[in-house]
Amino acid sequence: MNVLVVNAGSSSLKYELYDMDAEQSLARGLCERVGDEGANIEQETHDGREYEAEVAMPDHSVAFGQAMAALSGDEAGVIDSLAAIDAVGHRVVHGGEEFASSVVINDAVEDAVDRFGQLAPLHNPPNLMGIRAARKLLPNVPHVAVFDTAFHQTMPPHAFIYGLPWEMYAENGIRRYGFHGTSHRYVALRAEQYLRERGIPDEEHRIVTCHLGNGCSMTAVKAGVSIDNTLGFTPLEGLLMGTRCGDLDPAIVIYLAQTLGMGLGEIDNTLNKESGLKGLSGISNDMRDLQKAANEGNDRARLAMDLFAYRVRKYIGAYAAAMGGVNCVVLTGGIGENDHLQRKWCVQDLEFLGIEVDPAKNTHPLPFDDGITAIGTDASPTHLLVIRTDEELMIARDTVEVLTATA
Repeated sequence: MNVLVVNAGSSSLKYELYDMDAEQSLARGLCERVGDEGANIEQETHDGREYEAEVAMPDHSVAFGQAMAALSGDEAGVIDSLAAIDAVGHRVVHGGEEFASSVVINDAVEDAVDRFGQLAPLHNPPNLMGIRAARKLLPNVPHVAVFDTAFHQTMPPHAFIYGLPWEMYAENGIRRYGFHGTSHRYVALRAEQYLRERGIPDEEHRIVTCHLGNGCSMTAVKAGVSIDNTLGFTPLEGLLMGTRCGDLDPAIVIYLAQTLGMGLGEIDNTLNKESGLKGLSGISNDMRDLQKAANEGNDRARLAMDLFAYRVRKYIGAYAAAMGGVNCVVLTGGIGENDHLQRKWCVQDLEFLGIEVDPAKNTHPLPFDDGITAIGTDASPTHLLVIRTDEELMIARDTVEVLTATA
């Protein structure tokens, strides 16, 4: 079965085509600056062929058409025609309480994705544009929605309820939902297999997964089940991120409005796009830029990096308490997979939890034996792993599983 995975952003369309019989990626591509001047498409195939073009893409429908043309084109095509695509899996950020698993998309599911756009205005609307563009061009194949929130629907009420009047949850759905579920589920499954191979039974698994990139979140996974996630009602809560503030006293929002005279739109933009590493440092949301600046003596860059690592350490401790212990910590995402300094700082002084970095393993180029490598000391009782996440493969797997179950 050939499964196309689609991840639509506000001005982008990311896609990857899999041969799921072999679980092999055939090609992956990205359409950027959709709706703007200078739009372009880049695609790379499994055998190293590349395609790049600057082409007008006024909307996601045109962008999706360009992606399909690239997949079947002469320069870097991997299929003869669109008839070779058997199914499409779509990343959808917010599924509310309605979706605890992936589902085949119909008009009712489309309507729900649209409705939950009120809870994820930066993500669901572009996700929906990708769904509609794909269903229009590929109307005769099944489409599956894979929700970032679904993995966290196992969180108990004491983890997802806020201390607000009950009616705000019961009538308006205000609660912690958790996000990045596809990534957390993928790396947790890999970590569980790693622990099994070392004789640790499933019921004893206490795993903290740390998805550290421009967007960041952590999940407490107890015996294979998500029991807490740092992201909340929206993907703004929790860790310090590239441009998002993370945990914040809610009274600050009132202060910004009443005392500084900021409007709601300005506050929203500040908290989501001008805060985090970028806002603290005044330099960049890219950790590499901050490390360079810090090495040159920039104190704000150093503070931003220290704050980033401190929050990760704090949540590792909190989740160890929530699960009654921890025997595995997983680092993934752009920072988690590639930044050995942040890996070290994020788990420093956690020896009391059995977590200790082996400097040689951590700084040596990671071998990623089948996408996973251990960077803890041999004597550490808590396994410290770096696992390369693969959200697209997880979406493709879910798509096959859903369609097989409904066949």
